[in-house]
Amino acid sequence: MHYESHEQHIITQAIGLLERQLQARTVVLTQPDAVRSYLRLQLERQDREVFMVMYLDSQHRLIACETPFTGTLASVNVYPREIVKQALAYNAAAVILAHNHPSGMAEPSQADRTVTDRLNAALALIDVCVLDHIVLGHGEAVSFAERGWLNTTIV
Repeated sequence: MHYESHEQHIITQAIGLLERQLQARTVVLTQPDAVRSYLRLQLERQDREVFMVMYLDSQHRLIACETPFTGTLASVNVYPREIVKQALAYNAAAVILAHNHPSGMAEPSQADRTVTDRLNAALALIDVCVLDHIVLGHGEAVSFAERGWLNTTIV
């Protein structure tokens, strides 16, 4: 049990360091691997599905990272209107979407693809680019951009 608390302490410290770097806008999120590393720390230890949005400026620096929706063990409801409102509030130029699969299987479902298409269309109306949607399972992550499922890529 002591080992678990020590391990949790290290994870908490790592998240804190990453968040300070990201908030200082010193880290530019241009590579899916960097994004995956950050998200792995945030999402893999969740016991229910959570949906996260990273709001970025025009240089792909993090403005804010939020978890607007939390669901159940097997699903999470995502409301595009709420994400559009936040993107406007932050004056974001781009977003990276992410969510976890507590089952451990990172393979995106058809529902994941559908919600991504809906978000992409809604955000395009306000000139906000969806750079990626990353689905995390236990030890693995699937990038929509890398699979060619988005019209945009992280440049």
